[in-house]
Amino acid sequence: MDRVIIFDTTLRDGEQAAGGKMNIEEKLEIARQLELLGADVIEAGFPISSPSDFEAVQTIAQEVRKPTICALARALPQDIDRAWEAIKDAEHPRIHTFLSASDIHLVYQLKKSREEIMEMARSMVARAKKYVADVEFSPMDASRTEPDYLYQILREAIAAGATTVNIPDTVGYAIPAEFGRLIEGITQNVPNIDQAVISVHCHNDLGLAVANSLEAIKHGARQVECTINGIGERAGNASLEEIVMALKTRDDFFGLTTKIDTTQIYKTSRRVSEVTGFVVQPNKAIVGDNAFRHQSGIHQDGVIKMAVTYEIMDPRTVGIPASSLVMGKLSGRHALKERLAELGYSLSDEDLGRVFIAFKELADKKKEVTDKDIESLVAEDKRTVTEFYHLERLQVTCGDRGIPTASIRLIAPDGAAKADAALGTGPVDAVYQAINRIVGVPNKLTEFTVKSVTEGIDAIGEVLIRIESEGITYTGRGADTDIIVASAKAYMNALNRLLSAKKVVK
Repeated sequence: MDRVIIFDTTLRDGEQAAGGKMNIEEKLEIARQLELLGADVIEAGFPISSPSDFEAVQTIAQEVRKPTICALARALPQDIDRAWEAIKDAEHPRIHTFLSASDIHLVYQLKKSREEIMEMARSMVARAKKYVADVEFSPMDASRTEPDYLYQILREAIAAGATTVNIPDTVGYAIPAEFGRLIEGITQNVPNIDQAVISVHCHNDLGLAVANSLEAIKHGARQVECTINGIGERAGNASLEEIVMALKTRDDFFGLTTKIDTTQIYKTSRRVSEVTGFVVQPNKAIVGDNAFRHQSGIHQDGVIKMAVTYEIMDPRTVGIPASSLVMGKLSGRHALKERLAELGYSLSDEDLGRVFIAFKELADKKKEVTDKDIESLVAEDKRTVTEFYHLERLQVTCGDRGIPTASIRLIAPDGAAKADAALGTGPVDAVYQAINRIVGVPNKLTEFTVKSVTEGIDAIGEVLIRIESEGITYTGRGADTDIIVASAKAYMNALNRLLSAKKVVK
């Protein structure tokens, strides 16, 4: 096989990251974007974990047709059956069942013998095979499993019908050379391994997820399980964009390809960041803000003369435009549409109309509107389309000698305007108190973060917050040149997500 299968688990393992919860509409949007990206397999969720996860997997299976849609299941009958119910309408369905294999897990967590685990793996793969032709099996914590036992359980899983066997470095314990030897051992010691694709699923606890995945590919793995921006449990998963661009950039070394449309990488990264609330670190490979920025005079001189001197990738290959079109208050709707297209956005006329109005309002405040400003406007528009309560007006009074006061007017779901005012320890607290008086949904603010989207004194400020209600965390984001307004938008965004999840509107 000269192609590596890209198995994206952003919607499953990525959502397991603390605070990374997505609602059904957001998951469907990300799944559609992953389809545009060219992901071979989308692990849409863990159907038995909750009714909403089941519904999300079922919806994606019904509406996203090109990729294989995969559902995760423990090696338990009820899990397998529930996974099938969720994906039975998929064009290309897959059941992915997993079971711990290491003695550490068997002794301390499952309290089962190796023989019992072997039988569970065999019987549950066979059960999944009755539903679908495409079955994946994962012996969890494989990198800490005794190799001979790992070979046995893989042999039995393949004999029972597994078409993909996934080797998880569940706790990010492996070192690349060691992990490569493990994959090579599997190819040499599992007699029926030619009947299945070898996959790897690496975690990043030691910062080696991508390195381990690439080492596995060198030794015969032909599916990589990864996530956008590397999000996931604990320190995250192998980063899809880093895996794909390593294979593409070093084709001379690997001699392998993927089906990924790399020009969709940047757009996908930004949307996942927006939905989950996880900011992409500036120095993140491929998609970080600084990935294609040069500050050193020596580097700048080299790039001006010949980009390849300090750039091993053309930024356009990942969807970042190499040139910059200056946008300002004199720019028209067509210019904005062209710039959005260059940035990877294709908006409907209705969406473009809203973004253009917001663009003009921003251009009146700023001398120049940057690409990041435009991306922020698109993100802000997506946040406000499905809202229950709409922030119509906000006024704040504060200062070192006065009591912070906020007056708020919201448009309720029935179209009625509701206004109230409140005092607070500061302007943001006053705003939130006033909003709470109108919306009336109990919650606790657990995180409040402010950052600048762009540079300069007229920069757009973006606020990320997390609120908690009945043990569930909801993320909200808002952006504006006025940071108090941005704070209010972020809070409204979080509250609207809460209301959407509970389907309760006062």
